Amino acid sequence: MSGLPSLRAVLLMVAAVVLLTVAGGGVAVVMGDDLFRTARETPREQPLRAAPPQREPERLDRLVPTTAPVGDFGAGGPGVTPTPPHILAIARGEVPKRTRHALAAIKHVQKVAVADAGTVKVSGVGVNLLAVDPAEFRSWTPKAVADQPAVWSALARGELVAESAATRRLGLVLGAGYQVDGGPRLRLAAAAPLGLKGIDGLVSKETGARLGLAKGVAVLLHGAGPDISQARVRRLLGSGAQVLSLTALPRRPQAQTGQTRTGQPRARQSPGPAAGGRPTSYLDLYKQSATRCPGLSWTVLAAIGQVESSHGRNNGPSSAGALGPMQFMPATWKAYGVDGDGDGKADIWSPYDAVPGAANYLCANGAGKGGEKLRKAIWFYNHSWAYVNKVMGIAEAYARAYA
Repeated sequence: MSGLPSLRAVLLMVAAVVLLTVAGGGVAVVMGDDLFRTARETPREQPLRAAPPQREPERLDRLVPTTAPVGDFGAGGPGVTPTPPHILAIARGEVPKRTRHALAAIKHVQKVAVADAGTVKVSGVGVNLLAVDPAEFRSWTPKAVADQPAVWSALARGELVAESAATRRLGLVLGAGYQVDGGPRLRLAAAAPLGLKGIDGLVSKETGARLGLAKGVAVLLHGAGPDISQARVRRLLGSGAQVLSLTALPRRPQAQTGQTRTGQPRARQSPGPAAGGRPTSYLDLYKQSATRCPGLSWTVLAAIGQVESSHGRNNGPSSAGALGPMQFMPATWKAYGVDGDGDGKADIWSPYDAVPGAANYLCANGAGKGGEKLRKAIWFYNHSWAYVNKVMGIAEAYARAYA
């Protein structure tokens, strides 16, 4: 023989392998490349799972738009009672505790706060800042600002919150970083009408210390009315103190006769949402805004609003610097933002401006033409086809819900 095992030996070996395999709890079957081909095939007895049905979207007719950007600091709610200041004073040095008690004893004064303050320069331009504790200072701002969690989250992160008027006057851009002359770099995270005459912005106490702001020189007084004695405040704070009233005198109403007091014809105002009042629900806001772009369904705007901020519940700033309920980048907003409610400004944080601004941007990219043009316009909004599919799916859900 040639040394090959006998047939009997081969059969005994095969039997032993089979016996050991069965004893080990498995069966190995090797038939050419069938094992590899089987591994590449999808088992027919296990069909692919169907995608779970999309839940019905929430009722937009019950959701009221708000101009408050929402972040992670927590909503104002009933726990925050606004007590805006009637007097703002700047002393020449830190206000001692006994002087604070004397200020609190002035007639009509109900509340006193002291903050750090000073002027820093950005590219040679002076910027007046208050350094505050976000949690403690929140009630000193108007309710619309106190209810903007993004403002207070920004302060807690050490970022800058600017007065809206100062943002426009100084040409500041939301989301941009600014180098303080001889100091740290500050990111402008939010802008809001703070109601503090002469103050361009707020920073946290920690940031104020890094900037070298003067400790305890700013005094705010809240009272039962505007009758706090400025002379008394000035005497207590000493010579050189600046005392400002923050209570605006009421404007005398003018007769709506179509003419000004000089007898000249009143300038004709362009029609807009303000003429009929602001929409009272997100449903009305989306529907009204869609009319800016013939052919665009309001459901697309609603879907984008849901994906971007859950209809104003998470207004950013995002990690990329997008802001507001429709998550615009500041540069895009500058080009496509609109004054949707006719209040004289295009506010990236306000849904009354942001939603029609989104309609404006989508329309400029062909959304009103429908079909693939619509899909491409949504893609321009966020460069992702998965995003496009998600928006279109939510839009279809809204169409069913409000059919």
